[in-house]
Amino acid sequence: MSSGLNRDDLPIGAGAVAGLVAWILGYLLTYLITSGRIRESGLGQLLEFLGEDGAVYKLVGWVFYNSHFVETVVDGAPVAVAGNAIGGDQGFTPLLFVVPPALLLAAGLAVARFQGVETSRDGVLAGVAVVPAYLVLSVVGVFLFTISAGPATGRPDPLLAVLLAGVVYPAVFGVIGGVVAGTTASESG
Repeated sequence: MSSGLNRDDLPIGAGAVAGLVAWILGYLLTYLITSGRIRESGLGQLLEFLGEDGAVYKLVGWVFYNSHFVETVVDGAPVAVAGNAIGGDQGFTPLLFVVPPALLLAAGLAVARFQGVETSRDGVLAGVAVVPAYLVLSVVGVFLFTISAGPATGRPDPLLAVLLAGVVYPAVFGVIGGVVAGTTASESG
């Protein structure tokens, strides 16, 4: 395609779409895998009984952030709690840890292919374009998935949600996807 991308050629639109799609698909896959069990869980039923509308989608959101290694924190309870619902004897399948990296890698690859990159350097620039949209949804998700019950408030850890889920994950895996696209394009061309 080109002799090289520059900052003015960053695929912002394609990156935004790919970042949004990766985040939403990640949440939806997590919902499909976990919502039934969450709905039947003691916590899910208790929150619904207490009138917390949408408790299931919010608890699924906690698990989605957990798949980015972002802990869930509960403040205002008699004892502060932080945890991850993936793995262990009672946790959800550890395969959920694969969902965000796989989708972000695919997003970076898609943006780079769409942009027609031919070098790994251009792939880096294309892959990093998924970060802004993924970051915005990661920030918004912290507020969407907050549950308040009495004096206690549970939500994904805000700092880790922004840094780890919003920046590190899409930057690392989006760039890897972009580099793969750029490297394979230069090898096949």
